[in-house]
Amino acid sequence: MTALEANIKKLDEHLKRFRQNGIANRIAGQDVAGDGGVFQSTSPVDKSTICDVAYGTAKDIDMAAMAATDAFTTWRDMAPKERRKILINVAELIEERAEEIALLECWDTGQAMRFMSKAALRGAENFRYFADQVVQARDGQHMKSPTLMNITTRVPIGPVGVITPWNTPFMLSTWKIAPALAAGCTVVHKPAEASPLTARLLVEIAEEAGLPPGVLNTVNGFGEGAGKALCEHPAIKAIAFVGESSTGSLITKQGADTLKRNHLELGGKNPVIVFEDSDLDRALDAVIFMIYSINGERCTSSSRLIVQETIREEFEAKLTERVNNIRVGHPLDPATEIGPLVTEEHYNKVTSYFDIAREDGATIAAGGKTISDEGYFVRPTLFTNANNKMRIAQEEIFGPVLTSIPFSTEDEALTIANDIPYGLTGYVWTNDLTRALRFTDRLEAGMIWVNSENVRHLPTPFGGVKASGIGRDGGDWSFEFYMEQKHIGFATGQHTIARLGA
Repeated sequence: MTALEANIKKLDEHLKRFRQNGIANRIAGQDVAGDGGVFQSTSPVDKSTICDVAYGTAKDIDMAAMAATDAFTTWRDMAPKERRKILINVAELIEERAEEIALLECWDTGQAMRFMSKAALRGAENFRYFADQVVQARDGQHMKSPTLMNITTRVPIGPVGVITPWNTPFMLSTWKIAPALAAGCTVVHKPAEASPLTARLLVEIAEEAGLPPGVLNTVNGFGEGAGKALCEHPAIKAIAFVGESSTGSLITKQGADTLKRNHLELGGKNPVIVFEDSDLDRALDAVIFMIYSINGERCTSSSRLIVQETIREEFEAKLTERVNNIRVGHPLDPATEIGPLVTEEHYNKVTSYFDIAREDGATIAAGGKTISDEGYFVRPTLFTNANNKMRIAQEEIFGPVLTSIPFSTEDEALTIANDIPYGLTGYVWTNDLTRALRFTDRLEAGMIWVNSENVRHLPTPFGGVKASGIGRDGGDWSFEFYMEQKHIGFATGQHTIARLGA
């Protein structure tokens, strides 16, 4: 039996219960049928139906919001060490079920097993990291004034909504939910309708780990129904969202009447700038990894290669050769590097840019083709002879598609890099330290890596500028979002108080 056949056999075992029972909403520790009936989840690998999924509506969101409200004081007032213990239990159970999570995620999203196995473990790491921050999450400062002892503390904001995307859904769900729970908030989670399987596993794991009913509730559904209701619900104090910039704008509008706090992690059209003095072999590896891994379906992918003209021809030749060698195949095959795109809608969007590139006058140096009618497979694609005004350089394609743009001078490279609506990440390759300092200071991005691919460190802030988002995740920045600052002043003596009307 091959590794692929073994993985398919294990997947079938895990899918049995979903095929038989479907996926219900999980509210206050109980399975709840969707008020709107069911919708079907399909696999991008072969377009087959996976299972029925509860179709949540505003009625289901209201029920979940009330459950989160009812559970809030119990969770908020639980001793921090007890909350920490439960979150550590969650991390340990995720690790125990990492293979199951990865297999289901591959089938649900089309992501390759080589990446999803690590994503599941990263979810455990998220819970473990924030569990260790529980005790000090409320810690504040002592700021003495002449007449007062001023102290600050933080308290959880209340029930929050978490809306997560279909790319690496399990890891991104833990990224939002773990700090919310660590802060003492309760959660209503609306996962992406295109990838609902592992959200179900997460709420099961959390309850098995000891999370009280109602602390984490999951409502499946669509953005225009369940998502809108969650953003508008008065009991929900904040929305944490990962997804498209246009949706982020809509969420802001929907939460305006209830003065909802929002953290929005949105789109990106991120530059990787390669100067002639960089380590070109390492830069090549990083360029390829950051656009073609995870099927190119991630907000931090470096989808614009801005390469110095003096090395462009040689660099693009090596790049083309490597891109043509990338292995596209079944996501459960350990040899696969790129699997199918997540849905038919997204597949149609990505492939539409092949014609757009030709119309704009760019060259398709690699890829630009679909592979099979059985699933949503495309060849990894490279556009050359492009400029930054083209649609392929300005619009977020969100697939395994790279646009190469030449530059001559440092100032020109910076202009190209910043001439974009987005500002999530940037990657700079140079061995000139002073150039790196100058360039990163002026590059418009929330996160920048120099001579490195994206290497995420959990205590550091994650987020973007411009159309790439509002707010930061990671470390203490997460608690700043999920908690309210409170100031308390204690008089230290009999200071003079002005007497009116005496």
